[in-house]
Amino acid sequence: MTLPQAAGTLVRVGPGAVTPAAAQALGSGAVVATVPAGVFDLAGPGALACLQGLLTNDLDAPGDGAFVYGALLTPKGMIVVDGWAARHGDTVRFTVPGEGRARAAEIFRRSIPPRLARVSDRSDELRVLRLAGPSALALAEAARVPVPGSPGRAEEADGVEISRASEVAPFALQWTGPAAAIDAIRQRLLPAGAVGEGPAVLELARILEGWPGLGSEVDDRTLPQEVRYDEIGGVSYTKGCYTGQETVSRLHFRGHANRGLRGLRLAGGPGAEWPAGPPVQLGERDVGRLTSVAWVPEGPWGSGAWMGLAMLRREVPDGAAVRVGLVDASVTALPFPRPRYGPA
Repeated sequence: MTLPQAAGTLVRVGPGAVTPAAAQALGSGAVVATVPAGVFDLAGPGALACLQGLLTNDLDAPGDGAFVYGALLTPKGMIVVDGWAARHGDTVRFTVPGEGRARAAEIFRRSIPPRLARVSDRSDELRVLRLAGPSALALAEAARVPVPGSPGRAEEADGVEISRASEVAPFALQWTGPAAAIDAIRQRLLPAGAVGEGPAVLELARILEGWPGLGSEVDDRTLPQEVRYDEIGGVSYTKGCYTGQETVSRLHFRGHANRGLRGLRLAGGPGAEWPAGPPVQLGERDVGRLTSVAWVPEGPWGSGAWMGLAMLRREVPDGAAVRVGLVDASVTALPFPRPRYGPA
């Protein structure tokens, strides 16, 4: 099964998209923003088994209340859509990027028999709110907002799903529920010190943490290991079979990816004429393509800088001097180092 997917595009978070206050909060505080998302509920006695047979990660071993990141693949192991799965008894909720809604719906339609599980697309009735930054947990507690006791867990309260992501995720907490309830939570977080922003700040957080984005780093030719799934905990090598597992396991146990997701520090901004996924050159040779680029305002990460993500050949070393168009850049490992704060 191969589903249509957009070719790689260049995600741009330009100057002014994220305020200096929000950038500061990403480094030392917390930011809150709603995100465009597709939300699916799989319910019934076969819901867990059905999603377990599709998702790259393990929902069974962590038990009820698990909240894990993973992807749905083609039979050849290519990523179709990524997302977060939360397990609640006989129901599993799968939250995907907004642009992945149709792809997830199509996979569920083709792969899940109605007699085993009912799939409900709840994207139009539910909203998704995320809190990111190193002070996110403390701030949520100060706002008297319930928080799961450990990473990778989800619980429900008053009709709202409260999920705590893994420690390496680009956000700390996620709330999913009706618009009125989500707005009420947001209004409790703001007086406690959260900086309210639009979705661009979470896109910046994703880039700084080195997480792949659907349609930019991930297209219909992308394998999980190429976009850091081993490092970010997006794939299990001990669970049972799932669609695409043979390719993923073979690459893990018998080989290596020829390219991978890396960071770039750029000396200048993207040109208006840059194509989708402009090439990255090492000397005279094309060694990959730029996939996401963001202007980081003056604050914890320096006096203002362009940072980006690129899919590069594995032989390109960290620290290598490369060029994107006419712009010089240097290659760095991911995630980008988080600012450190200590005594004056």
